[in-house]
Amino acid sequence: MHLVRVALASAVAAALLAACGGANPSSPAPGMPQVPALQKKLPKLLRIGHTPARPPRHTHAITAAMRQRAKAGGWSPLAAAAPFTNGAGTQIQMTDGTILVQDYCSPDWYPLIPDKSGSYVNGTWGPKTSMPSSYGPLYFASAILPDGKLIVQGGEYQFCKGAETNLGAIYDPVANTWAAVTAPSGWSEIGDGQSAVLANGIYMLGNCCGQTQALLDEGSLTWTIVGNGKADTNSEEGWTLLRNGQLLDADVFGEPNSELFNPKTSTWSGAGSLPQNLTQSFEIGPQTMMANNSVFVVGANQYTAIYNANTGKWSQGPNNPVIGSAQYDAADAPTSLLPNGEGMIPESPGVYATPAQFFLFNEKKFKQIANPPDAINDSSYNVRLLVLPTGQILEDDGSNDVEVYSVKGSNAPAAGAKPQITKVASSLTHGSTYKITGKRFNGISQANFYGDDDQQASNYPLVRITNAASGTVTYARTHGFSFMGIGSNKKVSAMFDVPSSIQTGASTVEVVTNGVASSPVSVTIQ
Repeated sequence: MHLVRVALASAVAAALLAACGGANPSSPAPGMPQVPALQKKLPKLLRIGHTPARPPRHTHAITAAMRQRAKAGGWSPLAAAAPFTNGAGTQIQMTDGTILVQDYCSPDWYPLIPDKSGSYVNGTWGPKTSMPSSYGPLYFASAILPDGKLIVQGGEYQFCKGAETNLGAIYDPVANTWAAVTAPSGWSEIGDGQSAVLANGIYMLGNCCGQTQALLDEGSLTWTIVGNGKADTNSEEGWTLLRNGQLLDADVFGEPNSELFNPKTSTWSGAGSLPQNLTQSFEIGPQTMMANNSVFVVGANQYTAIYNANTGKWSQGPNNPVIGSAQYDAADAPTSLLPNGEGMIPESPGVYATPAQFFLFNEKKFKQIANPPDAINDSSYNVRLLVLPTGQILEDDGSNDVEVYSVKGSNAPAAGAKPQITKVASSLTHGSTYKITGKRFNGISQANFYGDDDQQASNYPLVRITNAASGTVTYARTHGFSFMGIGSNKKVSAMFDVPSSIQTGASTVEVVTNGVASSPVSVTIQ
């Protein structure tokens, strides 16, 4: 949902507000700036600044030379032919090691299955699984829940046509079935609402067009409305999970204000002012939780900002790059955090403009890297990134060209990122379920960020089993996560299902989170 601020005479503004039912009754928390009511919720007739429904039109053919440059720079196309009718869209890491990828603007999803060595580049596409046929969203909320199910809600578009739908669906990977999820009471729109799984495992959803949020009771599929004190509308904002369990939100319609959501009180409070306004055309870039417990917010203009979660203070970050005479920005851009603590981001020279240029970044600088082959046709908004269990980055752009990036140089885990297994059974029987216990199973970050249009957090444990004799890699489906908070050294646990088809014999078990693997533990598979 992309609102356009319109200057109106007071009489016209009053009439429009009256048509909307008056000012939103939710009031900012004490000490937070009052945002004009017209900015909080504008009538539908003024909601005219949507992210494009489709990728930019291809104006350049991918040549052999482009592919060679990409390959030399660390990019590899998937070996398997893409199965998509419309093109590859949102990517979700499932807890059995597969990557579920949506066929753009459709109900259909296809699993990318790694090969026996654990390679995704040489993996295969499995049979599609489909949401209800009436639901084909684009720019929506999504999350993996603690029981391993996937929830998808809302959509700025339906089948690539404007909708702001309040539809939703939940996927059970064991039964391979989808079920409809009803929107919170009174929510006629969810649209490109944002979402997050809180540290306590509860899923929280925002909507595109108001100031409230809702918490899901998964057992009954019912909702509790929360969010008192939100200073502005949810529109265009992203949520970043902090180590203290709160959510950070850089305001778009109350810029340069920022806010914190406290799950203990279910309320919002002020988090201070950013050094610069980071919005352009009512867009903002991603909010990436970095390895050092700071949140790096990239603007849809030339600026960036850094939130120090230890001190609660903001500082100015490095400016977005200039290439030639063109100022690049991150309007509706994704980021993924590599195991080594660097982030990857595509940027482009203006909102929705082409071509995209890819960078690695930290809090001090951006480093230009080789582009995937199709970047010349891309804008920042149509790219999706996902860190893989191998520590590589999966990239797609709404076409059938799906790429994997491998870091040039060291990709050793950042300090504090490596999971640790403290207890697992030494003998595992195929077809059985076991508990695994340890520390840092949820990583130091949600790892993948896009803002309101796409959520692909991967801060949950995978269990990877490698046969000692053959080297065959098998992922055991995980579920029953005891904790979903990041950057914690508390003792946590998960359940995992040993596949019936797994090779028996001496093996090792690793826990993998955000592409970072624990030290292996020796086991015997029976």
